[in-house]
Amino acid sequence: MQKLLLLFALPLLLFSCNKNSAKLSTTSESGFVDLFNGKDLDNWNLKIRNGDAAEAKRIFAVSDGMVHVFKDHPDSLNLTQNKGALHGLMYTKKAYDRYIFRFEYKWGKKIFNNFDQFQYDAGCYYHVYDDKIWPFGIEYQVRYNHLTEENHTGDYWASNTLFQWTKGADDKFALPQNGGQPTAKRQGEHRAANAKYHALDGGWNTCEVIVMDSTYSIHKLNGQLVNYATELSLGKGIIGLQCETAEIYYRNIQIKEFKEFVPASAFVPGLSKR
Repeated sequence: MQKLLLLFALPLLLFSCNKNSAKLSTTSESGFVDLFNGKDLDNWNLKIRNGDAAEAKRIFAVSDGMVHVFKDHPDSLNLTQNKGALHGLMYTKKAYDRYIFRFEYKWGKKIFNNFDQFQYDAGCYYHVYDDKIWPFGIEYQVRYNHLTEENHTGDYWASNTLFQWTKGADDKFALPQNGGQPTAKRQGEHRAANAKYHALDGGWNTCEVIVMDSTYSIHKLNGQLVNYATELSLGKGIIGLQCETAEIYYRNIQIKEFKEFVPASAFVPGLSKR
């Protein structure tokens, strides 16, 4: 009889362990892969608006284990150009659909291109399906407005794509349980909720994009949920990090892929289980 009970109990125990393992794997460090080796960008495609491959390598310079954007370029270069020839991105060579993509950034001191219009501006594009400059896809905005002392990092920018999004009375992201209301699907800017951040103090910020194909995407800044969208019109694409209006440093660029769908609530308690 005891042997029989053990035979029934063992599968249940294994099932419970597997469930717990799956839950832990969403937030654990296991499974992350470095997309930047700290030495070169051989596994990335570098692209700038003027098509100059040699110049693109100069812009996305590798130094001291970091990607140092505009490292050797003179300060205030092309300062009022709206569509600067040196605008561009470093793109992954592979397309992704279900993953956590994370990276760290900090601002430098030099300013470039259309700084007068967008201040300190860069970003991370994902689900990119047209890698022109600027691309079609979804952007995790990396931006700081020193004039108003407002941080825009974590904003969505919908470039020829649509998704469902909820906002609060301040026109920034808010969950429905916190008063967020659905908005009509539209392109352009979708403001992130407030979070702690480093602006021009030399401190590093950690950005996370969590995506499950076309079902949802989550934006985190320094461990805090700042934006969330569902019903994405795109389900897969390459990922890119931007060079735009200011000197910026990137490091610890990593990705963790998921073979199976994981609900949003596994990453952030309280998010709808889609």
